[in-house]
This record gives sequence, C-alpha cells and structure tokens, in this order.
Amino acid sequence: MQRNWIGKSQGLLMRFRLSGDNSRSISPEGGSVNKLPKGFPEVEVFTTRPDTIFGASFVGISPEHPLALALAKSDPKLKAFIEECRKTGTAQEEIDRAEKKGYDTGIVAAHPFRSTTKLPVYVANFILMDYGTGAIFGCPAHDQRDLDFARKYRLKVKAVVIPEDADPAGFKVGNEAYLGSGRLANSSFLNGMSVEDAKEEVAQRLGKRNMGEKKTTFRLRDWGVSRQRYWGCPIPMIHCPECGVVPVPEQDLPVRLPADVSFDKPGNPLDRHPTWKHVKCPACGTAATRETDTCDTFVDSSWYFARFCSPHAKEPLDRAQADHWLPVDQYIGGVEHAILHLLYARFFTRAMKDCGYLNVAEPFAALFTQGMVLHETYYQGPDDKKDWINPADIVVETVNGVRKAYKADAARAPVNIGSIEKMSKSKKNTIDPDVFTGHYGADTARWFMLSDSPPERDVLWTDEGAQGAWRFVQRAWRLIGESLPLLPKPKAKAPAGYAPAAQALRRAAHKGLYAVAEEIEGLRFNRAIAAVYEFANPVSAALQDKAARGEPSFGFALKEALTFFVHAINPIMPHLAEEGWSLLGYNTLLANESWPDVDRSLLIDDTVTIAVQVNGKRRDEIVVPRNAGRADVEAAALRLESVTRAVDGRPIKKVIVVPERIVNVVA
Repeated sequence: MQRNWIGKSQGLLMRFRLSGDNSRSISPEGGSVNKLPKGFPEVEVFTTRPDTIFGASFVGISPEHPLALALAKSDPKLKAFIEECRKTGTAQEEIDRAEKKGYDTGIVAAHPFRSTTKLPVYVANFILMDYGTGAIFGCPAHDQRDLDFARKYRLKVKAVVIPEDADPAGFKVGNEAYLGSGRLANSSFLNGMSVEDAKEEVAQRLGKRNMGEKKTTFRLRDWGVSRQRYWGCPIPMIHCPECGVVPVPEQDLPVRLPADVSFDKPGNPLDRHPTWKHVKCPACGTAATRETDTCDTFVDSSWYFARFCSPHAKEPLDRAQADHWLPVDQYIGGVEHAILHLLYARFFTRAMKDCGYLNVAEPFAALFTQGMVLHETYYQGPDDKKDWINPADIVVETVNGVRKAYKADAARAPVNIGSIEKMSKSKKNTIDPDVFTGHYGADTARWFMLSDSPPERDVLWTDEGAQGAWRFVQRAWRLIGESLPLLPKPKAKAPAGYAPAAQALRRAAHKGLYAVAEEIEGLRFNRAIAAVYEFANPVSAALQDKAARGEPSFGFALKEALTFFVHAINPIMPHLAEEGWSLLGYNTLLANESWPDVDRSLLIDDTVTIAVQVNGKRRDEIVVPRNAGRADVEAAALRLESVTRAVDGRPIKKVIVVPERIVNVVA
C-alpha cells in the first residue's frame, strides 16, 4: 500500500504534436472544433506502457491541464465540464468510483510513428494533474479505465499485446482489458517482440527524434503540516517585521497553548487571541507575533514511540534508551493508518537517525492491521437524502422470511434497511458500548468481536452474534460453578497417580492451553477462541461422567483443568477469569500470574487412529497404541468384520502398514 502511495513509476515521457482538425466530426458530448491555443504545439504524455503505442485511440488530459484551461477560455461547454469534474474531488478512490466522462476538445494529436493517424484529444475526469504530466495516451485494449472510456465514446479498440498462443487476426478484447503477458502484434516494427523489448525499442526510436526520453515519476507530494486550528502542537516560530521568521529559543520550549480561547466564531482562535500571539522578537526585541498555525496531528504520532523509551528525559530523546528499546516489536493498528501514519513514522525515524538521535532506520519490527467493525445501516427518506437512524432506535422483525425494520416507538413507522458499512457517527450505525456492557458485560463484547472472524478482516456486528458470545460466557460460568463441589480441599495432598479418566482430562487440559497459547502468539484470536470452545467440551463431558467423579484423583485433575481454563479465557474475558480464579481458591490477581507451563508429554496421545483400506478403498479404522508394533497393527486390521467382508474369501496377497497413518490389505 505504501509502495502504491509513493507511486514510483518508470516509463517514457512522450511528446505528441497537436493541431486543430476541421476534417473530423466531434462527439456529441464535445463542442465545436477548437483552434489550437498559442503556446501548445505539443502535449507531453508520461506512460509506463510505451509498447502499446500502436493501440492508442485517443489522448486524454486532466481537467486541470494547462491546455484544458486555455481551451475553456473560449469554450463555455468545456468550462462547465471542468467545473463538474472539480465537484467529484481529486482523491483516487473518488475518481475510480465515478463514471468515466470526457469532453472532445476538437484538438487532435499526431501519432508519433504514423503521422497520418490523428488521435482525438479529450479532457477526461479520471486523469489527475498531479501524477505524471496530467496527460495520457489511451490504449483501451490494455487498460480497463481506457477501455470503459473508449466503449462509452465509441473509440477504436485494437489489441496490440496478445497471449503467446493466440492468433493476432482473431484475438479480440471484450468488456475486460487484456492485462496479461504476451507478444506484440498489430504494431508495425514491434511485431513479435516481448513487452520489455518493445518498450526499449520505442524509447530508443523516440529518443533519436527528440520526441521522448525515459523518466521516473512519483505520486508522492510534499506534506503540508500546518493547520489553522487550536488543537495541535504549536509551530515554534515567531514572525518579526525586522528579522523575518525566527525560531522560538530553546529555553522557551515547549510553546504552550493558551487555555482561555473562544470557539464562538469560525476560524483559528489562536489568530484572534488578544495576548498569546504577541511576543518580543528573540533576536532584536521588536514587537512580533507567534505563528498561530498548529501542526498536523500526524507530526506528533510520527515519533511518540521514540519518546516513550524515555518519557521523563529532559531532552526529546535519550539516545541510549531509544537504542535499547527500539524498534517497536509489534505494531497493531487499523488498515486505514497503514499508509499515512506509518509512512510518516518511517520518514521521521530515518530523519532522526540521520540527525544522530537514533540508531534504527525502521521504527516497527512487525505490523498487524486489524479489520473494521461493521454494522447494518437504517434510514428513512429518499435515497438521495437519507435520514440515518441509530440501531438502538429501531426494531427488526422477520415475517415470512423477510426482514423488516420499524421505529421503536408507538407509531412504529417503517424504516429502510440499508447496506452494511463500517461503524461511523455519520451513518449512526454504532452500538453504544455503555448500553451493551450494561446488559451483556464488557467480556461479551470482547469475546464476540474476536471470535467472529480473523482479526485482520472486518467483523460484522449482529445481535445474534453478540447473544451467542453471551451464551458462552454463561456456559463458562456454569462450568466453574458446577465444578466447585468436586474440587479437593485446600492443602489436600496430590495423588501419586491419576486414574484413566482423570489422566484423559489432564491430557485435554494441557492440549487446550497449549493450543490457545499458540494461536494467541500468532495473533489468530478467532482460532484461540475456537480452541477455548474445544477446551470446554472435555471438561463438560468429564463433569457428566459419574464414575470418573467418584475417583479420588479426579478432583485434582479437574482443578488443574479449570485453572488452565481461566488462564485461557483471561486475555479476552478478564472479568470472568478473575472471578473464576478467586472461586478456585486463589487469593492473588490472575493478571499478575505467569502463564502456566504445559507438560509436553501430555500433548502426545498414547493411542493413534489408523485408516484401514482393502485394495486401496477405505473400509474402516482402528485405534491402537502409538508404540504398537507392525504385527500388532496388521492383526488388529485383519480382525475387523468390515475387512473380512471386503476380502470375501480371497487370499490376502500382502498387508501394507504405514506407521500411524494407514493399513492397506491387498487381496
């Protein structure tokens, strides 16, 4: 994501000669044939795919391109089109979602290798001025946006890169551009070349004619860090009429924001503060003013982790402490910060290293981005003017398999059920945590959010899912409560050995705790919760085994299992775990206890289940001791009634035994 944001592109800067052309018709969306404005004999186009030049069918320029703005001065329709494009916004995501629109300027560009081929020049709403040159040549067959645009305006679509085994005469592009590898075709002197060889050939030929040169471009732009607002870190600069911009002296740092600001008027309250902004110039003593802009909050969050290494140091950073603690072992954050915040933090770290403050170049050793919490939306009113409604204010009912929503009042006005979106204040599809925890408890919320899906994916919040989590909370509570009468008394002497049922429970407990720990270490919290569910099953089953409960060693095995169980749920359900820990007789805080060690010998089963085949077809399975010899395994398989029926009296030629996996009887 960061690489795409930086947007390093290596390509070719090409120049297309321009002219007005009275010989061609203009598309219905365009205006009259325009005269070429002075100062625009050519247009520069940056492309990463010069190999597709013979598939070009138009040249597109950004609505903010100087040529578009010059043409708009004498073309009212074009001026109106540019204004419409500005309303869409300049974010790449907005542009990608918007319908592809263009305006035929009437200007044409000469094909660099075929002077008789004229390419119409369109102003297009999907071209950004701040990337490349703000101009492209469109090759619809091999770019999806160009293809969508060409289909809309009935422009030519010619495939010039085809798969190795395809026939150039018969290969056509439908509704999806061909983005795969292949060889050049329908491309004059490039025919038969690979894509990379064709790129190089075009670059060399245009270079010799001074019509193109190789170039590297970036999407990345300067970061404007100042904000016209109160909240933020003050920019420590003073504006002096005599000395210009002067930094605040070090002894006067940090600059503190005034507490007596007024927000009753729009604009930056610091700019109109009667006293705070007025200071003496530290250089000449002349009356001066502070800089009233504050820093973008990303400035603070780009280096706070380094300050955390020595939060009480008099200097911004203690080099020895920073070198000891950094880099951060594990960073966990939302994917929406994977670009800007993390990119800025990396920039700051590199700068701090270059300036001698740190000895690390990368601030974070590992990154994990969790998903968003989603919820259904509800609204009244038309789709173009939705009045969003909070889930707490509606009721949802299912009648004949159809879900319907109503306002939760006496009138029960119908409510529209909208799309599932990430929780946001703007769409009011949030759950009040105070109301939820008041009813279900905080443990239920934590358990549900982590159990529903892998943490790197979005989680859909539903009432049914929350209720399911709550039911397990109740089950865990009952499991502990029902076990208490069976536990050994305090200071009771542990048994010398364990009965088979008690040993089986111990084996399940050690396996369960080990599985939970493994999944948590890997940040696979949903799988850790699944392992807790599996852990609970043998404990529940043991409680129902009356014969096992009467055996003296059972209580000790049960207490060990429950001790492990509360440890397993503690990272996610700390309140229930602490209460369970207390009920088990411990008078410490579970949060301060170490994670228990597991007996690795109990992680290995004494028995193993082996599939049994006859002539390669599975017929049954056997359970044998893990250390059983080959002859014992073979004998156990041949004693099976299912094997006898399958052999049906035929002589057995051989028995193949794959230890701990399979037995195949060949008859």
